[in-house]
Amino acid sequence: MVDDSDPVTVLLGGDVMLGRGVDQILPHPGVPILRERYVGDARTYVELAEQANGPIPQPVDFSWLWGDALPMLETLAPEVRLLNLETAITADGEFADRKGIHYRMHPDNLPALTAIRPDVCALANNHILDFGCRGMKDTIDALAAAGIHGVGAGADAETAHRPAVLTVRDEHRAVIASVASRSSGVPGSWAALHDRPGVWLIDDSSARRAADDIAAQVLAHKHTGDITVVSVHWGPNWGYGVGLSEIQFAHRLIDAGIDVVHGHSSHHPRPIEIYRDRLILYGCGDVIDDYEGIRGYESYRAELRLLYIASIHPGGGELAALRMLPFRVRRLRLERAARVDAQWLRTTIEHISRRFRIRVVPGPEDLLIVERKPGRLPHFA
Repeated sequence: MVDDSDPVTVLLGGDVMLGRGVDQILPHPGVPILRERYVGDARTYVELAEQANGPIPQPVDFSWLWGDALPMLETLAPEVRLLNLETAITADGEFADRKGIHYRMHPDNLPALTAIRPDVCALANNHILDFGCRGMKDTIDALAAAGIHGVGAGADAETAHRPAVLTVRDEHRAVIASVASRSSGVPGSWAALHDRPGVWLIDDSSARRAADDIAAQVLAHKHTGDITVVSVHWGPNWGYGVGLSEIQFAHRLIDAGIDVVHGHSSHHPRPIEIYRDRLILYGCGDVIDDYEGIRGYESYRAELRLLYIASIHPGGGELAALRMLPFRVRRLRLERAARVDAQWLRTTIEHISRRFRIRVVPGPEDLLIVERKPGRLPHFA
């Protein structure tokens, strides 16, 4: 029997965008037509990536995108794997109105997602309805057929609010929910209602009150020894700043009994906080996308990526350890970051998280280890 003190390891990844150029290099590319202001063909994004870093063999195999991440994860063996999926998996549906960017992947390319073996995909975000309710339903059905829990979206509010519950080691469970904030660009019309499909959407002006309701719905499924995670899609694409409302929302969730707040939406990592010995990731950054070769925002080094492995005590939800795996994307593929790039990530994460007294130190096998410095934290009431 596993002792309650043995931590549960959880892989936490940010935005996974498998549409547009990514879909075009896979074995079963969908129709490349886009309705963007400047780009009308998804293959343009492949050309930009090739201009930046060299030719991409096409079609690539389904494991190509994840590159060096796969053997690293095989060694580290996280017990729960959670990603934010920002792509409709569909060959159908209509382009959503009044949206500048649309992501969809052909269903036959689903093995490109299952290659990393996610247990749960957060779906409450600003792309799951890019191809309407039909596209969202196709996505949820495709995930379910692959044995992946899709959370945060569904046929009605009850379904969208229902967390995934995973058994870990036959002794514990992980209870995981997904919510989106209007601040990430989710249209208000995408909110799931009792008689309308959509996502679990909260309004920023009432986020603190929403935190209590979210926590109550998640904790209703929690048993002794379980860990709880709320995955939150919030904030802008760029910028390291964390607003007071975000801090209060995250703290409120943890004060209510949630163990991990898994934030995403920004294209680069944002600050980390360890509050009451629980983990808050304010933004995990992108994991997979087709932005390689696109100019702008170079100072954020968005080509550098992180995957996070949190070890959580199942008895009380405290963070036992947080390791970060640094990567660089090249030719639409994750490669282990060079030491100089890993050092840039280490110093940047520590600098932007200084208000939360976070220290980042080099670990074995070029991993990065996150610690909290001793001392009192500022009051964020």
